[in-house]
Order: sequence, then C-alpha cells, then structure tokens
Amino acid sequence: MNKIAQTFLILSILSTSTLTVAQKGKMENKIVKSVDKHLDASIDLLKKAVNINSGTMNFEGVRKVGELFKTELDQLGFQTELTNGEAYGRAGHLIAKKEGKKGPKFLLIGHLDTVFELDSPFQEYTMLDDNMMKGPGVADMKGGDVIIILAMKALKEAGVLDDMSIEIIMTGDEEKSGEPLELSKKDLIEGAKRADIALGFENGDNNPKTIVVSRRGSSEWQLKVTGVPAHSSQIFTKDIGAGAIYEASRILNEFYLQLSKEKDLTFNPGFILGGTDLKVNEELTGGTAFGKDNVVAEHAIVHGDIRATSLEQLERAHKIMKEIVSNNYPNTSAELIFIDGYPPLGLTDGNTKLLKFYDGVSQDLGFGAVEAVNPRNAGAADISFTSGYVEMALDGLGLTGGSGDHTIEETGDLRTVATQAKITAVMLYRLVNQKK
Repeated sequence: MNKIAQTFLILSILSTSTLTVAQKGKMENKIVKSVDKHLDASIDLLKKAVNINSGTMNFEGVRKVGELFKTELDQLGFQTELTNGEAYGRAGHLIAKKEGKKGPKFLLIGHLDTVFELDSPFQEYTMLDDNMMKGPGVADMKGGDVIIILAMKALKEAGVLDDMSIEIIMTGDEEKSGEPLELSKKDLIEGAKRADIALGFENGDNNPKTIVVSRRGSSEWQLKVTGVPAHSSQIFTKDIGAGAIYEASRILNEFYLQLSKEKDLTFNPGFILGGTDLKVNEELTGGTAFGKDNVVAEHAIVHGDIRATSLEQLERAHKIMKEIVSNNYPNTSAELIFIDGYPPLGLTDGNTKLLKFYDGVSQDLGFGAVEAVNPRNAGAADISFTSGYVEMALDGLGLTGGSGDHTIEETGDLRTVATQAKITAVMLYRLVNQKK
C-alpha cells in the first residue's frame, strides 16, 4: 500500500473505528498502571538529564544527554544511533527505530539541546515544591524526551510495543540550528518521509488543556538599500534623489501598511543601520554605522524575521514585500533577501482529526478536554520540518504547566509527566489496534 492510500485508511480509522470495551479497558488499564510504576524512575531520569549542561554549542554535553537517553531506548529494544553533526557544525542527533507489522508508522520528535550554555548561571534543577521543578531545559524539552521514553516503557511492559513501527529522533540543534539546514535537518526530513503520523513533545504554550495542530514558521529577511551620496543640501534633487535611509523607511512603512493586518503573520525588523559606511557583524545581530547629518546616506540595511502559519501565507507575503521593494524612491535601489529557516506547520484535515482522537483519549482517561492552541502562541519547532511529508501531526505533547521558557526561571509541572505519557501511550495503542 502506498503512502497516500495508507493516509486515507488512517483518516478513515480515526473517524469511524472502535475497540471493544473489554479489550480497550483491559489493555489500556495495563498501560496506565505501567506508567505509574515507572514514574519515579522517570523523574529521576529527568533530574539527571537537566543537571547535564547541553547548551547547543556544548557538544560534549549534548552527546552526554544523548547517551543517557540512548541507554534507555537500547533497553527497550530500539536500534539506536548517535549521529555525527560535524558537517553542519553541531553535536548530532539521537535516532532510535523499531519496526513493527501493525498500524501506521510513527515519528516521535524531541531534542537534546537547550538555550543554556556553559556560561549560563542556570545549571541545575531545584524543586520549588513537591510538583514544580525549576531547571534548565526541564520543559524545553528534556521533560518531553522523558515522556517519550516513559510511554515506550509502558507499551513495552504491556506487551504491545513490538507490534508498532516507531522512529524517535531527538535532535541536537533545535535551539540553534546547524548550517546548512539541508544537512542539519536531513535525518528529520527523511524520518518524516517514512512516517504516517508525526508527534512532537515540545511543551506548546505550557497549558495541558491545549495541543499544537499548527505552528508558525520562522525565517529571516535582509533589506539592503543604496542611494547616491552627496551634500545634504542636494537631497531630493533630480541627480541625488532621496537617499538610502528615506528609501529604507518607505519600504518598512509599506510593509506595515500592507501586511500588518494579515491574520497570524508577523514580520519584525530586528535592527537597522544607515549612513555613509556600514559594518554588519557575522552573527547578523547588529553592527556599526558612520554618517554625518550633512551627508545624504549611501547605505542602509535592515535585518528581521517573518513568521507565517502556512507556506501559502509565507509565499504571499514574500510576493507583496518584493513588490514594495521594487517601487523605489528616485535614485535609490533596494535588494530583499530571504533566508530559509523553520517552515510553518500548516493546519491540515489530518491534524484536526488527530487532535479529535487525542482529545478523546484524554477524556477517556479522565484528564479532560484538549483543544488547539492559538498558532500565535506556538513558535517554530522541529516538527515543522515534517510539514508536507506527513498528513497528520501534533505537537505540544511534552511536559507542561510551567513558565519562563528560555529564561533562568524555566519551570515544569512534574504531574504532567505521567499524564502526557499515559495519553501518548494509549493513543498509540489505539491507533495501531483500531478495527474498522
């Protein structure tokens, strides 16, 4: 059966199929009890992982966290590999695979790295109370990695894991992607091509009552503007024109006027330099400018990002921005460069149906209803690279209920480790064992 036919079959199963009550109750109860049985060990695993610095550029630390989780997955019968990321300037990824003979093929996505490098003051966890852990990467996203492993343990102990086809990819560069992207994200994209359903274990908007069905992408743009340098007394004349700074201002103002009301689209100019002579730093985070108030600016440069909910929205915005840039003030020219980044995870019928299925599992297990998060509250993440390859994807299945992501106040509610692992494991079991 080809992938398209498999997709339609799964969509049909999600809409119409059921398990017998007796079968569902017996096996799912076993899965739930197994999660509870291994919960304390999983919390200990999380504490150990959080106390290992794995800032993206600390390659040794990223690999150490990878080894920690690799050992757990080896014990569950996965074929595991820690890849070498030298080609794209990062530590590499953890990949674990298990081939089964039943149901859809799953891709489960996590990441090993955090934003907290070796020079961060935030290096170890502390318990704020019995449930709230404060620590570097506890929510983003070592908690999600531990939830994946706990769900796999529960399925293994219940005797149903070996039926399933599951690939787990925990990347080593989610927080600061290696370059080129076609190499750093190659394993993730290849995994998506093999999968029917992708599940991401980021922490979403930290609300356990929401799940991510659509994520905005994040890419960059750079505007370079050139004018005719001259004494300021000659600005606006036929030979001199408006100068680079006025032209850059016109373009930015038109971006705002024509695109700012587009739903869920944002485009932010992060820095602007203008003058007679400019020097931009290698990180594209700023630079220096020299100019005089009596000299018409010859150069201007603006660097920013753009976030869209779909590839169609992004392409439409690109087209409008290019048209604006081409309508130059007199004696100026401008170039707009788009720099690839994280693509959007577009909303699909498959994602919506999978959310409904997930919501049903959550309610059946007594955890309440789950709804879609507003995409404005869901930033870019690795699952976005599955867009266009899988028809069904959800993200935000990780540890939730905390706050302060990417700051030294990052926290996570440990009670959601068991909740999310139970929903995940039962959902996978149902998807594999549904009968039309």
